[in-house]
Amino acid sequence: MRLDKYLCESSDLTRSQARSVLLDGDVTVNGEVIKRGTHEVQEGDEVQWEGETLSLIGLRYLMLNKPAGHECSNRNSQHPPVIDLLDVDKRDRLQTVGRLDVDTTGLILVTDDGKWMHRIISPRNRCDKVYLVTLAEPLPDNVENLFKQGIELEGEAQRGLSASLVRIDERSIRLTIQDGKDFHIKRMFEALGYPVLALHCERIGPVVLDADLQPGESRYLTATEVAGLAHSSDEAGTGD
Repeated sequence: MRLDKYLCESSDLTRSQARSVLLDGDVTVNGEVIKRGTHEVQEGDEVQWEGETLSLIGLRYLMLNKPAGHECSNRNSQHPPVIDLLDVDKRDRLQTVGRLDVDTTGLILVTDDGKWMHRIISPRNRCDKVYLVTLAEPLPDNVENLFKQGIELEGEAQRGLSASLVRIDERSIRLTIQDGKDFHIKRMFEALGYPVLALHCERIGPVVLDADLQPGESRYLTATEVAGLAHSSDEAGTGD
């Protein structure tokens, strides 16, 4: 890898800033001052900037407890993006794995590994997602059967979305869905005449939102969690 690119990949420096610090003689490779951005950094080389050893950031995988009022998008909008909540280097490279509506809270996965992300969100890999749903009105007694049969949504080619639910109380349920998104959940209940007051994502595949992770806080996924999400997506895809 070129030295100027290495500097950008391992720090917050832009390409023009990397060229500047190189020309200033602030960068060494294996103890030797290198001013050429085209210098090839080899595996095992020690690169230092102003005496601090740099290393490539690598691929990252995080869970974030999304608060209401933030969007899962990096595009300009009237709401701040959830990525801005992360205190990490090069956060502009990160993307959310799927999206939650601006008023939906809870677990959202964040990564810069595009292949891993697409394995989870691919339509053929119906990964379980569990939501806590709070409704404006009490549910009828037969609602479980209605969801098992599938709720047809207008504008979705009359596609029936099925889900399983467990009642918590008369206005709160825990719903598990595979091929739907959070706005589908809201539309499913609205189609039955029960507006959703609050929606909170608790689990994606085998990964459960940490109980002690406060809204706006995040942590890196463990290697087991990263592998488990990819594995659960592979298993889901084999059933098509």
